[in-house]
Amino acid sequence: MNKKLIAIVLAVSLVILLAVFGIKNILLTKSFRKLKMTPDKVDTIYEYGLIQYAQKDFDKAMRAFEIVAAQKLDPEKKEDALFKLVEICQKKNKLDLVRNHYKKIIEDFPNAEFISKIQSDLESINIKILFSPIITEDSFQYEIKPNDTLSKIAKNYNTTVELLKKSNDLKNDIIVPKRTLKVTKAKFSILVDKSQNLLFLKKSNEIMKIYRVSTGLNNSTPVGKFKIEEKLISPLWYKVGAVVPPDSPEYELGKHWMGLSVAGYGIHGTNDSDSIGKHITKGCIRMLNENIEELYAVVPSGTEVVIVD
Repeated sequence: MNKKLIAIVLAVSLVILLAVFGIKNILLTKSFRKLKMTPDKVDTIYEYGLIQYAQKDFDKAMRAFEIVAAQKLDPEKKEDALFKLVEICQKKNKLDLVRNHYKKIIEDFPNAEFISKIQSDLESINIKILFSPIITEDSFQYEIKPNDTLSKIAKNYNTTVELLKKSNDLKNDIIVPKRTLKVTKAKFSILVDKSQNLLFLKKSNEIMKIYRVSTGLNNSTPVGKFKIEEKLISPLWYKVGAVVPPDSPEYELGKHWMGLSVAGYGIHGTNDSDSIGKHITKGCIRMLNENIEELYAVVPSGTEVVIVD
């Protein structure tokens, strides 16, 4: 018996089982909470999903795995169903659903294999969605009005010009009335843990992304609640009374600077990537250049920064 015939036989058998268990109606049920599952039903729907997945009928497979992922009778199948949903949604480029399934895996299976990679992948997805045109619960479509500018819109909605440009794939600052823009309305904050040399980008109480940083030698980075007071591109740097321009080989700030509401301290890039993760600075928070560029685009002036030991 060839593989195609075996697949047909299995599919027919599952259809019969679906009818016996009444699962055909379950697959059409919109609310998972109304389902009355049994171990046999879970097994049957799971196997059905695997067959549809193998046959690349991802819509049917997705529906089956969503039902399995919503049940509590078989954690092993639930975990595998969630991973299968991640794979399917990645194939369909549904980043918002990938994010939701990753969050569910982390919430329900914190000891899952490769959990650290899952967390890292989730953080990358968070930023990709933020920088994409995808409208989420934290954003909306804004219709451009006459005399609008990106700076004016950013100020009105407490966001950044850089984020407006990235999330709308704008190559320059030119905008046209009556067209629409994705505008992010999320409130971001930053938490810096000096003991771990980690910076947490937060949206409300949710961690969006974690960055490795460097902090001050001899505990010189101040502790407390501050705000980002200024954002500058390639600012002049004053070293022992001398002015160091951005094009100097002695320049240590990187391209992006976010000054804090405590004189002389800020978050900035570095020309020494090997220093990241160490207590080595004169008190500032140092990041990889690509990371500070990303963070600079997300958080507006006035963003709260909490630094703890």
